[in-house]
Amino acid sequence: MKYKLYPCKNPNAETIILSSGLGGHAQFWNPQIDSLIQYFHVFVYDHIGITNDSSNLPQGYSVNNMAQELNEMLVRDKIKVDYFIGHALGAFIGVELALQTTKLKKLILINPWAKLDPHTQRCFNTRLKILDHVGVDAYIQAQALFLYPPEWISMHDHQLQQQEIKMIQHSCSKHNIKMRLNALRNYIPKDRVQLLDIPCYILSNRDDFLVPWQQGLKLSKFIQNSFFKLLETGGHASTVTQPIELNTEILNILTSEQ
Repeated sequence: MKYKLYPCKNPNAETIILSSGLGGHAQFWNPQIDSLIQYFHVFVYDHIGITNDSSNLPQGYSVNNMAQELNEMLVRDKIKVDYFIGHALGAFIGVELALQTTKLKKLILINPWAKLDPHTQRCFNTRLKILDHVGVDAYIQAQALFLYPPEWISMHDHQLQQQEIKMIQHSCSKHNIKMRLNALRNYIPKDRVQLLDIPCYILSNRDDFLVPWQQGLKLSKFIQNSFFKLLETGGHASTVTQPIELNTEILNILTSEQ
């Protein structure tokens, strides 16, 4: 597992883990790093199985397996973590990690869901058909449609094209894409979050095309100690499209007494 720990100027600062969604790349969080390291050490990592030199993931690969992989690495390298921020799939890895260790103090879940919404299921089915019938290139190029608002795509088309070229060059196999997506589709968040005993903060975006924001609200109702906030804009990947607003929300949560 490839990771990087960005140090805070304060050596006694607490540490945050950032875990990305289905893409699984640490670079997804680049817009958050400079803001967060003013107050915290920041740990980012690439999920296992997401690059072109990755071994095939096993059949039955699960979100719990992803959390176990992360936990084993943290224990091995003696990295103490205080807070966990996850986006979609990464949010659920955070839930599972919190159930495996007693060290986390707070979870922040960005655009998660209580159960797989029919609309989200249709989006996943469409991407799988693109993967099977057109190929990895088209699968990657279609991703922006689900992650970002139309206006943002229009304004950042050249940037997206350059990113897609790099992603296509380094993409993992169809097999691993399917194993990771199947793990996400088989996960039932509402059944797991009921076991949590730490504060959970859910941030959803009203204009999220992939996950209806109501699913985030529903998830919060299954958590004993939860806080829900609806953000107006940003799409599914508001970490990228609205970094200033999102970073402010994150820092407010992490520095609050709740």
